[in-house]
Amino acid sequence: MAENRVAASYALLLYEYLENQGLDPVQVLGAPRPDQSQHFVPMSDWQTWLRRVDAHEKRPALALRIAECISPRHFGVVGYAALACDTLADALQRLERYHASVYDVNPARIAMTPEGVAVEWGVERGRPGALVDETAIASLVQLARDMSGRYWPVQSVSFVNPAPLSTQPYEDFFGGHVVFGSPVTRLVFSPDYLSLPLRKSDPALLSLLDQQAEALLQQVAAVPAIVEAWRKTLVPLIREGKTSLAALAQAHHTSPRSLQRRLAEQGTSFQQLLDNTRQHLAEGHLRDAKLDLAEIALLLGYSEQSAFTRAFRSWTGLAPAQWRRHQLKAEA
Repeated sequence: MAENRVAASYALLLYEYLENQGLDPVQVLGAPRPDQSQHFVPMSDWQTWLRRVDAHEKRPALALRIAECISPRHFGVVGYAALACDTLADALQRLERYHASVYDVNPARIAMTPEGVAVEWGVERGRPGALVDETAIASLVQLARDMSGRYWPVQSVSFVNPAPLSTQPYEDFFGGHVVFGSPVTRLVFSPDYLSLPLRKSDPALLSLLDQQAEALLQQVAAVPAIVEAWRKTLVPLIREGKTSLAALAQAHHTSPRSLQRRLAEQGTSFQQLLDNTRQHLAEGHLRDAKLDLAEIALLLGYSEQSAFTRAFRSWTGLAPAQWRRHQLKAEA
């Protein structure tokens, strides 16, 4: 069975929620912020962090309060692509298509039913628990409301977990009928909402973001844990300018030949791993307006900015400065 996991950008939602409460998230969660080397955090970590906050607050309906802090950036490029769509229907198509690059748990299915538009999650990859499920569904609804610029009630929402002591906060938040102990997690809303225009529709930007989202989906699809471990080890090596197969092999106490063979067994190569890691780091650095391109090139282990520019263009089809302009526009 594939490992359940959530995007690090989504996990940052919890850190920001705690900061908004005037709390130190590292102290409450007992874990540092996910760094740029991580696209995903394991579901086990996400579950633990949510339980820690729940134990700290000792108040019901934690998930609904967390969801109020959601923004497109917590869904990464998928969130920005959804925001640039013309209508809510277009945005939901993106969320369904690229779901696994943000929330790699039970897949989402969207269908028209006699009751309305139904978004459904099964249990084939397990039951992550009430806090995980409720945070995910409430965040999705809140994000859709924010993108359309208006509050709208759902017709019904169903959770697989047992009911809390009071369901009233859930009925107030969702604005519709709330069911617990259901066979599947399910969200149903009126098809009239599909045509709602989104506040930041941008067809030109959407084309670029779709390309990025598609590339990301291919990169992260079923990435084995060992590949994630190699990628994490590469990050400090890249910063030190140690971008060779031999350096990575030494860090993992193996020979270059053995590592090369293991990479091939996972369907990748050292160059692919290095390029993917550098691209992920580069995109994070480019979002930081305080860093100039020469600094970013050095952080990625390039001796010259021109080499970084050529590499980045080969990964994304854009020069770093162009990518930065498009990204800042998406985040504005």
